[in-house]
Amino acid sequence: MAYGLQFVNSSGVVTLDSELARLVVIEAGDYIPNSEGGITSIVSFAQAITTPEPPLIFARPTTEPGIAAISNVQIYGSSGNWTGFSIRSRGSNYLQPRGKWFSAAFRAKAVATYGMRLWDGAGNILFDSGTPCAVFTSSFQNWTYRFNQQLDIGNSNFFSVANPFPETDYMLINNFGMNLVAGGVTGRLVTSLWDFANKTLYAVATTSANPNSFNLPALFARMVV
Repeated sequence: MAYGLQFVNSSGVVTLDSELARLVVIEAGDYIPNSEGGITSIVSFAQAITTPEPPLIFARPTTEPGIAAISNVQIYGSSGNWTGFSIRSRGSNYLQPRGKWFSAAFRAKAVATYGMRLWDGAGNILFDSGTPCAVFTSSFQNWTYRFNQQLDIGNSNFFSVANPFPETDYMLINNFGMNLVAGGVTGRLVTSLWDFANKTLYAVATTSANPNSFNLPALFARMVV
């Protein structure tokens, strides 16, 4: 930046400046099993989110005995009117969808009655001291193929990362709601599995023609209040 305001933390990372918006928390809450006989959780936002693009949704399953799944992620609404999202488990062998979530966007709102507020050169609000922010904490992309599971709809390849997942951080689930390119016409359905007992994060790709490689990053963040 040529001029303006900039904060740098003790690690030399820019945490706030007058040109780029921070990742702002819009809403946070719990998700619970409330649809499809308890295998799906549907969450409605308290107020529609008016960003042109879908908000970033971060989630973390409740830590309990068993394996939790985040699958079939859908974000409801359209540009300028995002109304909620849903998370589905992977069946009766897995925990019901239950945990915490927050939505975020690179866009601040004027909510504080006092404090500090920053605008960019176009008049967009970049920071408001009354709005909680989120920071990315880690990213895992070094997936290793583990094993295959045959299903009626095709087969599932299981991948894991060497690092244990962060105990208190939330994972971005937008990208785990998209089908990936596969070896056939049908894309690969992606699921994340949280094995709490073994502190292992799995990614599962399911399709009829399934490559033995997986490179989708798992991004983690936490709220800063």
